[in-house]
Amino acid sequence: MSRTALLTGAASGIGKATAELLSNRGYSVIGADLKGTDISADLSTDEGRQSLVDQATRLSDGKIDAVLAIAGLAHPTPATVAVNFFGMVSTLTGLRRTLAKSDAPRAVGVSSMASLMPVDDSLVTALSAWDEPAAMRRAGELEGTEGDQLIYSSTKKAFAQWVRRNAPSVEWAGAGIPLNAVAPGVIATPMTAEYTSTEEARREILEMVPMPLNGIAEPEVVARLLAWLVSEENSHLCGQVVFIDGGSDAVIRGDATW
Repeated sequence: MSRTALLTGAASGIGKATAELLSNRGYSVIGADLKGTDISADLSTDEGRQSLVDQATRLSDGKIDAVLAIAGLAHPTPATVAVNFFGMVSTLTGLRRTLAKSDAPRAVGVSSMASLMPVDDSLVTALSAWDEPAAMRRAGELEGTEGDQLIYSSTKKAFAQWVRRNAPSVEWAGAGIPLNAVAPGVIATPMTAEYTSTEEARREILEMVPMPLNGIAEPEVVARLLAWLVSEENSHLCGQVVFIDGGSDAVIRGDATW
């Protein structure tokens, strides 16, 4: 029987590659993005987030088997906070009841190896407290300063923490819904074009983000992992942030995870 998957960020990059892969594997795919997909929704706003949930519920006839929260930004601005954390979590929580109607529900979101990088503690605290006004204010304070590069990494750390804290809960594990995340390294997508478009740029980014196993990856690499995470085969992975980063996590953290 065909499975139905809802993907955000489906117009480009990892989202597009994953939508195409799942479609080729027989899924009924509902894509969402700002434009150019089945659902047009701006995940930086409450209205856009609710519109996504409403449209996805209608298009799926009220039952979704897999939700993949992929949409994200990498700009050093408050919009990145709105989309990368509040938009991503709202997608997952907003469609949780729809997922629960599936015989084999699965949920996954996209963090990043950037979650291992320095962050702004005040921003992470506001995100963890689900205080969007405070988080947006803090991002606004960081924007245009030397600390604005901490905005992206802070959203990815906070999202990874949200997954870890919520996956074992009654609402997710207790409802039979595996909730996990992936943490890509540098992936060759439009979002990373300035870091991957030339050999010089690639060398420079790999000095910052070590990827000893095969270097910078294509989006299809992450898509294949996402496809497994939302497959029926994945029955017991719970609250894991799977680093698909060519070895960055192993280099940066080493034994620190034990």
